[in-house]
Amino acid sequence: MADIDILKHYERFDFADGPWTRPVFRRGSGPAVIIMHEIPGLHPLVVRYADGVAAAGFTVYLPSLFGEPGRQVSNGYVVREMFLNVCIRREFNVWANGKSSAIVDWLRALARKAHADCGGPGVGALGMCFTGGFALAMMTEPSVIAPVLSQPSMPIGKGRERAIDCSKAEIGCVKKRLVEEDLSVLGLAFHGDRFVPPGRFEMLKAELGERFEAWQLEPQDGQPGTGVPSHSVLTIHLANSGPTREAEARTISFFNQRLKS
Repeated sequence: MADIDILKHYERFDFADGPWTRPVFRRGSGPAVIIMHEIPGLHPLVVRYADGVAAAGFTVYLPSLFGEPGRQVSNGYVVREMFLNVCIRREFNVWANGKSSAIVDWLRALARKAHADCGGPGVGALGMCFTGGFALAMMTEPSVIAPVLSQPSMPIGKGRERAIDCSKAEIGCVKKRLVEEDLSVLGLAFHGDRFVPPGRFEMLKAELGERFEAWQLEPQDGQPGTGVPSHSVLTIHLANSGPTREAEARTISFFNQRLKS
């Protein structure tokens, strides 16, 4: 069952743009950071990470894109959201190559609102797993200046190892902005993660060059005892100390560097 009390310190509002309306949870003050949850939904460990970002002096926006806000992760919940819900929704692009999901248009609109609400030089965007590539595609919105890709897992399937769920035009826009605006992209992943094949980060390094900062952790760096291989850098496999905590701290310093200068 969902535990909405996990979000009791957040203000909820419904945000509509185009054909979609989604609940968004907001907390904090300062420049805006949009944190997009992983599968199966906006679970408590995503909220825990967001609490830390808010405490560091940012206004956190948590859109609930699918699933039940506050519900704990379970195997059955993950399967339901992946195969019975997300994969068949037209706003998400799971199988196709060379394009982003339609929901990214809604996220870009949310970034515009967040920037208007909070001010500052721009907005941070962090995606996890299923939403990892969304943060990159969002850079066609000029307000998005601090993208973080945590274990970006789409697209899936053989032959897509050196791809990410962005179109060529979106990648071209990113490359142009990185140089012209002196921006960078931060990526996080565990070595050996079958959902983030090595070719994906290799492709990002080739396309973005030194503007892509890759934090690739060893599997043993992840929190032990979860029952699943190391994957979720900032949530399920965030250990009590060590390299994952350093990666978490780097995301916050990255937001400080880009959004508070």
